[in-house]
Amino acid sequence: MRTTLLAAGGALAVFACPALAQDSEGPPPSEQTTVYDGDWVTVGAGAVYAPSYDGSDDYVIFPVPMVMGQIGPVGISPRGGGIALDFIPDPEEGVAFDLGVAVGLNSNRADKIKDPVVKAAGELDRAVEIGPSAGISIPGVLNPYDSLSFNLDARWDVAGAHDGMVMSPGLSYFTPLSRGMAGALALSAEYVDDSYADYYYSVSPTQSAASGLPLYQAEGGFTKAGATALLAMDLDGNLANGGISLFGVGGYSRMLGDAKRTPYTSLRGDADQFFAALGVGYTF
Repeated sequence: MRTTLLAAGGALAVFACPALAQDSEGPPPSEQTTVYDGDWVTVGAGAVYAPSYDGSDDYVIFPVPMVMGQIGPVGISPRGGGIALDFIPDPEEGVAFDLGVAVGLNSNRADKIKDPVVKAAGELDRAVEIGPSAGISIPGVLNPYDSLSFNLDARWDVAGAHDGMVMSPGLSYFTPLSRGMAGALALSAEYVDDSYADYYYSVSPTQSAASGLPLYQAEGGFTKAGATALLAMDLDGNLANGGISLFGVGGYSRMLGDAKRTPYTSLRGDADQFFAALGVGYTF
């Protein structure tokens, strides 16, 4: 489930690009008045069909909220189970840099476990992860209104669940497809420390006795990598004036390292992870 949230959040963050305010069929961007010229906020919600935990081969449907925008100098982007705040204002033209803080709720194996063996091993506590977020966005890569972005979040658990660290690098490409439609492609990965890996992927003696799974000691490293595609459509055919939009997201990720070798994945789940989401948003 966490893989799904991170991938979807990364793609939606790309969709929150200022290029939405640019209209190749209208006057030059500098002469337009759009909803993105000042403060703006997009709120939305969607339904996601995804694995019940990271590495599961059982799929569930769960709701996902979404918020992004720009309020004064602060940019807001969605993240898996949370948001990222950017405190560096973007320039009118040229390369933009992001620097701020990311906050997320990690609910992996905290609920919605369908596999009876994995459920017998016990549900885990939710982690609250906080840390710095940085990125760079390069506009006009293939056309005047697209952008290529790289971001990196590093977060530490402050709620006493896994007590570890997780890093999430991502590479994203955004482009308008028409006056009322835009698309994005995001590549993402996850790297964790030993404490994180031990909490989510080790099988302790107590868990082994309760579930029948073999003992396993997980260590840190890369746990997954994947790709996500997003398509968004404004219902009145004009992305620049805000209002209601529909979006669809689809993605694939592959479990790696000890996250792949753990019995939770190798014996009871699947290293190949897929997800799909549909949702609606309103920009004002």
